[in-house]
Amino acid sequence: MLVHPWDASLDEAEWRAWIAEGHDFGQLIVNGADGRPPVVVPTHFTCHGDHLLVHLARPNPVWTAIEHDPNVTFTVIGDYAYIPGTWRAKAGTPPSDGVPTSYYSTVQFTCRADIVDDPETKAELLRRQMAHFQPDGEHAPIAVDQPPYGRMLAGIRGLHLQVADVVAKFKYDDQKPVEHRAAVAEALAGRDQGLDTATANQQRRRLDRIGPWNA
Repeated sequence: MLVHPWDASLDEAEWRAWIAEGHDFGQLIVNGADGRPPVVVPTHFTCHGDHLLVHLARPNPVWTAIEHDPNVTFTVIGDYAYIPGTWRAKAGTPPSDGVPTSYYSTVQFTCRADIVDDPETKAELLRRQMAHFQPDGEHAPIAVDQPPYGRMLAGIRGLHLQVADVVAKFKYDDQKPVEHRAAVAEALAGRDQGLDTATANQQRRRLDRIGPWNA
């Protein structure tokens, strides 16, 4: 992934905060076995220390690929929007001379995958995930010897994804003048389609932290 200096995460806390804001759904990407295409699995995940926690159905074809090569990538994308060229034209030039682009945030984790088959370890993985996704409770105990989860554990496998590297990118034209970025954020909020408002919020947040870009 290309990351220009102005697109890079300002610090580790920035991408961690972005993930913690609810960006907890991504794609697990595993090298295909025997020259086959990569296997890509969309899934929720939970951060736990330097691990990502995932569980998937036992029939999922990803297991063969992981057993062949446990080195995987997990990617999360959000707060994205199409930016028309007319919004990006330089001051004093015709709007039609502007070149369109995409804005987005993404965090890519390089990991080593450890498959979890032990029932109690799977139950603990699910308890951690449930504490994140359903913190108010209102679910049956997740225990190997109690229904409904106990009898369902055999149908899933867990993954501990040991994070080896993280690359984060926040692509919001931070190299452009302050006035330009503020105007695009305003245009996004006015269009208000899809993730426009979330994208505008990210651009404004970065603008507040960075101010004028200083190479």
